[in-house]
Amino acid sequence: MTQDSLLDFADHQLISRLKADYFFAIDTKDWNRLRGLFADGARFEGFPFASGGPEAFVAGVSTWLARMRSVHHGMMPDLRAVGADLVRGRWTMTDYLTWTDRDFDYKGFAVPGMYGIRGYGYYDEEYVRCQDARWRISFMRLTRLWIDPLRGDYLQPPAYDVPSVETRWLDPVGERTLGS
Repeated sequence: MTQDSLLDFADHQLISRLKADYFFAIDTKDWNRLRGLFADGARFEGFPFASGGPEAFVAGVSTWLARMRSVHHGMMPDLRAVGADLVRGRWTMTDYLTWTDRDFDYKGFAVPGMYGIRGYGYYDEEYVRCQDARWRISFMRLTRLWIDPLRGDYLQPPAYDVPSVETRWLDPVGERTLGS
């Protein structure tokens, strides 16, 4: 790694938070929050729905996930400064998607009895520091290396007696109250 590719620790943390927000917004289906994570004019590749700019991406992913449950994990970020306000990164990813529509096919592949997938791959991304000094995603490519189809009889999970996701937990303290 060359010295000029080293990323400031604070920027590394801010971009890591940005990616964590992306996964959280996707899995909690918070589409307004998701849109705010992208720079205007952001570009997207590798997704199973049409994805032009950020508005088209959010519309596509919200329609795509409407009848699914999802859990996304990103890990092992490799982030490198390309310029003062531009960073490139790669995240190892895994996701778990389930659906109840047994006639659903994934990207044109219909597997009898398939109720979901477990996927593995990478996100390649670019981040730009915007005029408000916040980092936003300006390019995102999803590459799947492997997909395990989930087949058999889908069992609806019971309604576990656990708290629901606290979507505002990390908001500044003055902007939220516990349990709200």
